[in-house]
Amino acid sequence: MHGSANVNIMIKAARKAGRSLVKDFREVENLQASMKSAGDFVSRADIAAEKILKEELMGARPTYGWLAEEGGEEEGKDPTRRWIVDPLDGTTNFLHGLPHWAISIGLEHKGQIVAGVIFDAAKDELYWAEKGEGAWLNESRLRVSNRGKMIESIFATGVPFGGRGDLPQTLQDLARLMPTCAGVRRWGSAALDMAYVAAGRYEGFWERRLNAWDLAAGVVIVREAGGLVQPLREGRDILGHGEVICANEVVFDKFAEIIRDV
Repeated sequence: MHGSANVNIMIKAARKAGRSLVKDFREVENLQASMKSAGDFVSRADIAAEKILKEELMGARPTYGWLAEEGGEEEGKDPTRRWIVDPLDGTTNFLHGLPHWAISIGLEHKGQIVAGVIFDAAKDELYWAEKGEGAWLNESRLRVSNRGKMIESIFATGVPFGGRGDLPQTLQDLARLMPTCAGVRRWGSAALDMAYVAAGRYEGFWERRLNAWDLAAGVVIVREAGGLVQPLREGRDILGHGEVICANEVVFDKFAEIIRDV
């Protein structure tokens, strides 16, 4: 594996936490009879994975800041750099025994994401990128797809659940987009949705009401794979507002026009 010292630290941490999560994932099936028990178990698995990641990342770079789903935010002695971490993106999939979840690690420097790792441990697919150095899936170089026709393109998003107020907006998006394309997928992990855009498996992805740790790694991976990544509403901050739209360059403008309804 090549890459900078920081990328190798990120990959090592992701693989170590991934081994822990895969072991726990094998136990989930035994807990399905009691949803509360299974939910509590997954919460413990999530926290244990974040503990491993923090020990590895902060142990190697103790002056960096920290932002993570479970552990919150900590300012580092170096105010220009911080780790942005989701130890388990796709928790509901994990809980239900669905092998579609990932560890996501982004490295921010002076407000820009400069490196990212997304590890799909269940499938042993490790996506990683560093600003200016390209994007990779394990040892293979990543490129976004070159499909240019909307009707041949597949897109991904998240559909709001649990009574969230943005469901009508997403349904409106789908009503405009689905007649123009080959399909829309909702697989339950924003990090992997972005990784799949980078790998050319999807042509594009959009979603609202995400967190910085859902997006950080994916932003740099898609860009380094040749894709365009923008805030859903122009002029906003992707991580700060938690809204994103990304796609290959060929379909981006048409896709964005439909989703933004401009």
